Amino acid sequence: MDKKTDSLLFTFAAVFTVFTLSILLLSGVIAYVSQRAIVKAQCERNLVSTANHLARLVESEGRVFADCHRYLIAHKDAIRVPVDYDGDWKPAWRDFERLFNAKYPGRNLGTDIAFPQMDNDAQMACAVSMYRKWLAVFEGAARDFGIRHACYLVPSDRPLHMFRVIDAVPGEKLIPGKKYIDLCAEVREPLEEHRKMWEAWTSGGAVTGFDTHDNAQGKTYAYYTVVRPDGEKAGVIETEIDIADVDTAILKNTLVQMAGLGVILILGVICLLFAIHRKHIVKLKQMQKCVLAYAQTKNASIATEIERNATGQDEISSLARRISSMILELENYMKSLGEATLAQGKELANRDALTGIRNKAAYDKEAKRLAWSIEDRSAQFGIGLIDLNFLRRINETFGQEKGNIAIRKLCGIVCNLFKHSPVFRIGGDEFAVILENDDLANRSDLTAKFAAALDEMARDETLSAWERISAAIGIAVFDPAKDDTVEDVFKRAEKAMNTMKLQARESGAQPSPALPNLTG
Repeated sequence: MDKKTDSLLFTFAAVFTVFTLSILLLSGVIAYVSQRAIVKAQCERNLVSTANHLARLVESEGRVFADCHRYLIAHKDAIRVPVDYDGDWKPAWRDFERLFNAKYPGRNLGTDIAFPQMDNDAQMACAVSMYRKWLAVFEGAARDFGIRHACYLVPSDRPLHMFRVIDAVPGEKLIPGKKYIDLCAEVREPLEEHRKMWEAWTSGGAVTGFDTHDNAQGKTYAYYTVVRPDGEKAGVIETEIDIADVDTAILKNTLVQMAGLGVILILGVICLLFAIHRKHIVKLKQMQKCVLAYAQTKNASIATEIERNATGQDEISSLARRISSMILELENYMKSLGEATLAQGKELANRDALTGIRNKAAYDKEAKRLAWSIEDRSAQFGIGLIDLNFLRRINETFGQEKGNIAIRKLCGIVCNLFKHSPVFRIGGDEFAVILENDDLANRSDLTAKFAAALDEMARDETLSAWERISAAIGIAVFDPAKDDTVEDVFKRAEKAMNTMKLQARESGAQPSPALPNLTG
């Protein structure tokens, strides 16, 4: 690799980065949609709650409130409330109480005397103090409920017009020398823009749904409910919230969720990349280094280092062991090409001189291959052991050459039956068969055919005594629950073979009649 961008780790990082960004984008869209519904519903609940709260307060004030708002509308041009009014309405109320007590000692407003029965000075003081009080109440409610605006409106005699009697965000009017609140401003409220407001006033109660206003301050949601401070509908409570505030809250909540998910995903990807690098990439780099070293030096001892680094049962370790094996096999092959005589000797070293089949050394190599398959957890094999009976008797009676004929006779039967499996002569009169594929699946049938062939041969009187051979066979199949090594399978096959020999002796089986009845 010439560049870091060509590395496998960089590729993984790029894939995981794209995956992370895709997940974040998808989660952001989902979160935005869900948050939009949640936040909008919460804001709408705040509007309704504020309107209902103010309506209860207004109605608890009773007829006095209705009388005051009528007075304020009638005398709005004569009343002065400074724009910088700080919301402290209690001094104005105490001034009214002193005036009321001086003019109407021992009497109570609303019970002993009605608002219209007071003189103009008392009505003026009462209306102004009540306005200051309710302006503070409306401002406080808007602030406490987290909305933009709360207002008390009373219909005008002019069609589609309203007096904004109490406005938490009041307008201003300039009287020479000072700014005052534009008290009870009369404004036109078009039906197409305030449909819900006029619906509420017409129905005399709260309505379902909201008006959407587009004004100088931006777009707003508005909710309305009618109030009845003197038993009859007197005005409308309006509550508003900025749509921009709603969108800001939605975006903020979405970004918080995406940030939390992003941190979790990034940490997860970092941990995953670290694990991949440590568990797999490092192994691949070590293997790459060793293969490059072998390519440059042709030193087969590198295979040992590759196999030593192939720890675990994962695919990379398995590949490393295969490469190690390939290097060793390639080394053997290259040596065989360079040294023909030595190659022929090695071939003879793996062949049995008497029978021509593979010998014990070849079996040991095959056993190593099976050991690798056990490590790879792909092992599916069996081992069959066959032992010639009465070889010593044949040798002692007819000579060793006839014993060799008996060995070759048994070898031919074994090779003919186990056509798809390698056969080895691993001892003087002992053969081993490594069963795989069809022979492994059909081992029971093959064992039965082996016994039948020997039985038929024993009854064939045309054969010489040393040709009418007898043998024992034992087969064991690799079982991961029982076997850890190839040797474990071999021992179980050997045990099965010895058991068969013992059973044959206990059943009274005898050698060929031409042989002496001796222990063999």
